[in-house]
Amino acid sequence: MSPAAAPVDADAARLSELGYPQELERRLRLIDNVAFGFAAISPVVGLYAVVLVGTTVAGPAWVWVLPVALAGQCLLLAVYSELASEFPIAGGAYQWTRRLMGPTYGWFAGWVAVCAYAVANTTIAYLGAPWALTLLGIDPTANALVAMGMVLVVICGLVGAFGIRPLSWAVKAGVTAEVVASVGIGLALLLVFREQDVSILTETLGAEALSGGSTAAGLLAALAVGGWVFIGFDACVAASEETRTAGRHVPRAIWVALLSVGALVIINAVAATLAHPDPASVVAGEDLDPISTAVVSSFGSWSAKPFAAVVLVAFLACGMAAQGLTARTIYSIARDGVLPCSRVLRRVDSRRSPLPATALTALIACLGLLLGLSSAAVGSLITFGTAAIYVAFLLIALAALTARVRGSWRPAGRIRLGRAGLAINALAVAWLGFETVNIAWPRESLAPPGAPWYQVWAAPLVLALIAVAGLAYLVLARPQLRPRPAPAGPSENVELVRRSLQAFGRGDFDTAFAAHDAETEWHTAADEPDPQVYRGIAGLARFVDAIEEPWEDRFDGVTKFEDFIERGDWVIVPWSARFRGRGSGIAVDVRETYAVRVRDGRIVRVEEYRHVDQALERLDGARG
Repeated sequence: MSPAAAPVDADAARLSELGYPQELERRLRLIDNVAFGFAAISPVVGLYAVVLVGTTVAGPAWVWVLPVALAGQCLLLAVYSELASEFPIAGGAYQWTRRLMGPTYGWFAGWVAVCAYAVANTTIAYLGAPWALTLLGIDPTANALVAMGMVLVVICGLVGAFGIRPLSWAVKAGVTAEVVASVGIGLALLLVFREQDVSILTETLGAEALSGGSTAAGLLAALAVGGWVFIGFDACVAASEETRTAGRHVPRAIWVALLSVGALVIINAVAATLAHPDPASVVAGEDLDPISTAVVSSFGSWSAKPFAAVVLVAFLACGMAAQGLTARTIYSIARDGVLPCSRVLRRVDSRRSPLPATALTALIACLGLLLGLSSAAVGSLITFGTAAIYVAFLLIALAALTARVRGSWRPAGRIRLGRAGLAINALAVAWLGFETVNIAWPRESLAPPGAPWYQVWAAPLVLALIAVAGLAYLVLARPQLRPRPAPAGPSENVELVRRSLQAFGRGDFDTAFAAHDAETEWHTAADEPDPQVYRGIAGLARFVDAIEEPWEDRFDGVTKFEDFIERGDWVIVPWSARFRGRGSGIAVDVRETYAVRVRDGRIVRVEEYRHVDQALERLDGARG
């Protein structure tokens, strides 16, 4: 028995395979990553952002659009799960689409996402400012809202600048308060303080008048507003490079975060509607804060400030997570040198935090808040923000669908949808295309009374503006043609294994076997009906005969070696291929993993596994 190689960080090894060194501090667990997603989606922030407008355009019946929007976003999450599992890296909108569709498409998708995230940061601070002013007893004038919004941005930015540990602690503290308050208040309103009969949830109370008397049009408008609630889970992806076992935990985290927030939002939306003393006043525009009305009328006037404090904590946690998402996306894109000032924006400080990107994120949010001096301007910004995020979602789902159809991408991570993947991906694209148009559609019913025309048309106009700006930068600056900074080169062991297996895949056995030791061993998968061990070069030749017999094209170069993950003196190589059966011609997809051991510049052992995780887990223990 020989001593095992010391286990190394599989996450860092995977990141290296994707072309980047481990620079950020990887310390987050599954629950920490969930907290980032939960805070960014936020049941409190999401509900407060939409409940007034939703009720105004569709009455109490607006709550039924929430499960529809949640179901649509679950289609997207299925695609996200595959991508996050295979490519556990920050900046998914850029990094994923660049690999699926190329650098031009990837840069544009990343540009749209960064613009959307930047607007979200401004929106969160602007909507959170009134709650801080309420606690301080200050009138919410335009100047006060802008100034307080900037204070909130700076607080969130400072926490993020101190690194992932204080950021994680602060976000989890905020999430804990938000969950306790959401569950406690929601259940109390629903079970103790109900004022309305359940049947009111099927009523519009005349709200359809804003949509020309059409209930369907009113519900479509409410669905557009409801789309704002179920976003923010990109924060889980942004923290991929700081999450342990990211390929496994990030896909789980986005599901847990979205479904838990979705359940709380739906319960609280129903509870607040049923506990409101006069829903008709909301539809009539007489009550501009229906959630506070429901809470204060139920619990009493003493609850106004404690409730404002809970809401403010939720906005702060949401702002921290959202700014962290933006900063890490900018950092991830800047690593490839494709943004202005990339050399600065890609830097990581001594706390292993992307400090320049964090500072830029806060600065942009503060500049955006200056639009709050004009209600029409800030309203246009908020309207655009949701539409832009859905465009970013659509670009990701469309890239995945196109790559599937072309056959250039077959998911190879731990999460794979299998045969259902194409259908689910197509449905996700259909949903996102519909909802993007629905959100961007110019509606007077979603604008304040007397709003100028450009506020009604804000979403399509600003989307066109950022598209033109992004395309102009692509044409003039050509970032997509810039060579990416070279990652640390692969080790000699990786290169040896790569040359040998690539030669093996194309049938060049002299080259393949030359890399092996004379006493090499090839172990077939232990779960095969008759596992074998082939020893020596002559044994390898017998192995070739055995695996060539059932396939017509086994050594025609169709094998795709997807990764070369170095762990001590082992190299883990997941691979996939589509072979044709000899005689039948039936195509069969095959996925396996080789674990290859190298000593003194020669391959001494190859072991077969069904999945890369089996190989990685096996190599964490003693080996013989």
